[in-house]
Amino acid sequence: MAGARIVIVGGGFAGFHAARRLSKLGRGAADITLINPTDYFLYLPLLPQVTGGLLDPRRVAVSLPAALPKVRLILGNARRVDLDDRRVAYVDPEGRAGDVVYDRLVIAAGSVNKLLPVPGIADHAHGFRGIPEALYLRDHLTCQVEMAEETDDPDERAARLTFVVVGAGYTGTEVLAHGQVLTESIIKARPGLRGETSRWYLLDTADRVLPGLDPRLSATADRLLRSRGVRLRLRTSITEAMADGVRMSDGTYLASKTLIWCVGVRPDPFVDSLGLPTNRGRLVVDEYLTVPGHSEVYGIGDAAAVPDLTRPGECTAMTAQHAERQGKLAAGNIAASFGAGRRRAYRHHDLGFTVDLAGGAAAADPLGISLSGLAAAGVTGGYHLLALPRNRASVAASWLIGAFMPRQPVQLGLVNAAAVPLETDTPELPTRSR
Repeated sequence: MAGARIVIVGGGFAGFHAARRLSKLGRGAADITLINPTDYFLYLPLLPQVTGGLLDPRRVAVSLPAALPKVRLILGNARRVDLDDRRVAYVDPEGRAGDVVYDRLVIAAGSVNKLLPVPGIADHAHGFRGIPEALYLRDHLTCQVEMAEETDDPDERAARLTFVVVGAGYTGTEVLAHGQVLTESIIKARPGLRGETSRWYLLDTADRVLPGLDPRLSATADRLLRSRGVRLRLRTSITEAMADGVRMSDGTYLASKTLIWCVGVRPDPFVDSLGLPTNRGRLVVDEYLTVPGHSEVYGIGDAAAVPDLTRPGECTAMTAQHAERQGKLAAGNIAASFGAGRRRAYRHHDLGFTVDLAGGAAAADPLGISLSGLAAAGVTGGYHLLALPRNRASVAASWLIGAFMPRQPVQLGLVNAAAVPLETDTPELPTRSR
């Protein structure tokens, strides 16, 4: 791999682990470049804990230069790829254009919010894809409770204490769980809200919570959420979003100042710009993660339609678990393309899933064993600590402190609503003053 020029587009789970494995396999001989709009890898599974006030955002952000010292980081957004000249064009934080040449290219651009043609969604809903959204949502939830205390209008108070989450998958379920714990803790600390409680609604067109997971996990999550007073509206979605509420598909109008959109994701639009075959927006690749007809181009993670050899005819799901393993395998196959080892097909059997339900509760099924309560919480916490590339001690310390100390309900005012529009396809770089 001496002198090999390897370019990776995207520093999420897939791109980060590809870069880290390549830097070890190449032993410093390969020229590895990572193009990413931020200088950190975001450990997305713990992001709901940032919204819930349990973790500082720096705990879930891993510095790319620190974690990947042998990798050149280009802070920018990749814009296009010239497959003939083998060049990737990008734009840096100050709007300046540049390009980089490659011998091997890894497309790990990830995914963005999936929007549906529902009136008012783009104007009144907020997604949950990064630190800005998590910080905005924490401030917003805190603000709504504080404003509910200030008003004497019972209808306004009810609306401000009503929160709607659309999408009962991983993200929606965990965001709701941590959001509810946060709002309840704020309400208990407010004398003017004595006797009040927050009302959280979880909507999904599926017939159960966590529809993509084992039914036992779904049942555990369903039972716990209902015991906390969460209103589950299954086989239901919204038909219109307004500033003061939402209209549901069953015709019901729900007064609320909060709409959180977690219906899923779609591949980053950058994939479409490549001009290569796609499958439902994902880059078509073979079982070795290479693009047919372009053996020098690899596709991994949410951006790629990787064949699932354990389920013939299907593609792997858009999960962090698959992205991480595909990143590592792509690194090995790239090394093999230069004569170091042999390439392997991607084949992965799930070892189980964990769902963080906040407040010391969780659902998990390691090795197919269904767990709930403290056992599931222990497995979930342990898994995250093992999967985190860095910051493990600080995260564990924050959890320990959070178990005994109340969460601090303060608005930081760092992110306003205009900075996190739902329709944004790609996280833009901050503008720097010249």
